[in-house]
Amino acid sequence: MSFNGLRILALESRRAEEIAVLIRKQGGDPFVAPSMREVPLESQGEAVVFGEQLLAGDYDCAIFLTGVGTRLLWKTLLTRFGEDAVRTALKNITLVARGPKPSLALRELGLPPNVLVPEPNTWRETLQTMAPRPETRVVVQEYGKSNPDLLDGLRAQGRHVSTIRIYGWDLPEDTAPLREAARRIAAGEADALLLTTATQLVNLMRVAEEDGIAAAVRAGLGRIFLGSIGPTTSEALEELGLKAGFEPSHPKMGLLVNEAAQLLAAKR
Repeated sequence: MSFNGLRILALESRRAEEIAVLIRKQGGDPFVAPSMREVPLESQGEAVVFGEQLLAGDYDCAIFLTGVGTRLLWKTLLTRFGEDAVRTALKNITLVARGPKPSLALRELGLPPNVLVPEPNTWRETLQTMAPRPETRVVVQEYGKSNPDLLDGLRAQGRHVSTIRIYGWDLPEDTAPLREAARRIAAGEADALLLTTATQLVNLMRVAEEDGIAAAVRAGLGRIFLGSIGPTTSEALEELGLKAGFEPSHPKMGLLVNEAAQLLAAKR
């Protein structure tokens, strides 16, 4: 079961070479266009305020959404506060990890999470996990743009919710490959697009708008096979009036590629 020479696009950044190798192993012709980069916010005032409130005992729960954000928050806190004091304060509250990446980051810091959110690790599972819990003073480590569904849901559970936005997403420094991916989609020169995060789609459409081909790209996306890593990414497609061809059995990049190959082979 393989892609059998199909032209497979991916918009992976940090793991670009890895996904290209996986696609080739499945017999596909990959074109990988890095679509995003993590950008620390110029002002980390929210992190500093969080540190002050944490040490004052103002929280009883922290929800960590990403590994990158967890590590960056830790480094930022240590520029203003003592390491022992921060670690002790975090150990005194409930640490919730949305998935394996923030869980690993916390363990690296000697702070194993108290609560793990199950797959597919979206805001819905986070709310379900928190629903029976007693903590009322909650802080959420955010990334990119805020998630009002998660925050409003936590408040609806009767919690006081604060946020820390520690970094955002921007376009890659070199946007030429991403613009070429948009051109190929618009021109019908791709058979499938595999997405591992909603931000990839957002940035694809951003460069398409800049290049004046957004309508053609949207139409092209409607003609090709769309593989989505999970519900959040599928929702981003739905916002464009598109539907994911499938989601893998688990939100893993390897499974996304392998199961997409199997599914496309079965359709031929």
